[in-house]
Amino acid sequence: MFGEGSMARFGKPVWGWMFFDWAAQPYFTLLLTFIFAPYFASAVVADEVMAQQYWGWMLTGVGIAIAILAPILGSVADASGSRLNWILGFSILSVAGSASLWWAYPNSDMAIWILVAFGIGLIGVEFTTIFTNAMLPDLGTERDMGIISGSGWAFGYAGGLVSLAIAILLLAENDSGVTLLGTSPILGLDPEAREGTRAVGPLAACWYVAFMIPFFLWVRDGSRKNGGQSLSGLAKTIRTLPRNTSLLAYLGSSMFYRDALNGLFAFGGIYAVGVLDWTIVQIGIFGILSLVFGAAFSWIGGLADGKFGPKPVILTCLTVLTVVCVVILFTSRTMVLGVPVNAGSGAPDILFMICGCVIGAAGGSVQAASRTMMVIQAERERMTEAFGLYALAGKATSFLAPMLIAVVTGISGDQRIGVSPLVFLFLIGIFLLKWVKKGEYGHARN
Repeated sequence: MFGEGSMARFGKPVWGWMFFDWAAQPYFTLLLTFIFAPYFASAVVADEVMAQQYWGWMLTGVGIAIAILAPILGSVADASGSRLNWILGFSILSVAGSASLWWAYPNSDMAIWILVAFGIGLIGVEFTTIFTNAMLPDLGTERDMGIISGSGWAFGYAGGLVSLAIAILLLAENDSGVTLLGTSPILGLDPEAREGTRAVGPLAACWYVAFMIPFFLWVRDGSRKNGGQSLSGLAKTIRTLPRNTSLLAYLGSSMFYRDALNGLFAFGGIYAVGVLDWTIVQIGIFGILSLVFGAAFSWIGGLADGKFGPKPVILTCLTVLTVVCVVILFTSRTMVLGVPVNAGSGAPDILFMICGCVIGAAGGSVQAASRTMMVIQAERERMTEAFGLYALAGKATSFLAPMLIAVVTGISGDQRIGVSPLVFLFLIGIFLLKWVKKGEYGHARN
């Protein structure tokens, strides 16, 4: 069914590794994008413009912390030969942060502390991702990397889809106090106190704990000690980067386009609440469609990656995402692609739903292809360090998209105009890919 790169021939270590994507995805799906972030904007702060600024500054702080620590911890992990202990430690942070969101009461005077808890959880899941990504080369041959990475991302999206369906069908209530099924939240949760929506934090925490069990049972650490020269080796790697034009250009490119993509995910729900007046349930439906397309196209993108290499996949997806951002920029409650529509028209909703499907499809594919591109560019014996640098590239300017969105939103007073910087970040990423070698498994070539 899958051809030469069939997932069917891989064993428990690959499936255990993919279960991390399944376990971690609800943090991004339920909390960062579709349920908690819009709830924070509409209920905890109750001022969408101010909430978008708060959210932007929180993500800026998280990005700076990860940018500073990621390459250092990756190098130390390579030197120690152990990744699983690091994964366990940061998993605890992720679970603690997400569980703490239960205390995000409506109109809370603890909004800043809620942001701190969210940031701690996000740091945990992001660092855990660094160490699990570094295990990718140990799971199969170099030509298997595309299908394994793409299938893992697809499996993660499927986990996000299932958790989101649970959330909007059984937990998250709309302004009328009922879920998408038209019933009160389960377990006697109080809709007046928004306990159903607040419960998505503990749900993400319990989900992570349950589904990381296959990971810790089936995945073994294939890393080897590199002689203990952790920080000195990192310093040498950084010094020699200018001589590796392809790697340097790729890190620079990914620095901008992943920042733009993260901004698109992080502010999508807040944008829908503030610009289109969507309810949490509508955003949940939007998320389900996005995840269905993301799961399907992550797997398809993995097949394309295996056949053509990751660079064509990345270029295609970035072009599509740039176009989508332009479409969103010219769509609001009263216009579609810059053309005025009646205030009660459903056209903006339909178009934004379509954009969500495209974002899911292109976003999943580009992220899966991006980590296989990193495998191609990196030295195998320093893979965790390489993914630490990859995280640094992703976070060194990760403050840029949230900061620009926060600043432009504050200056313009318009959420729609506030997302315009994402277009330019995607274009910079596309431009820098010109110097990145295409990469054929085992080699890097133009």
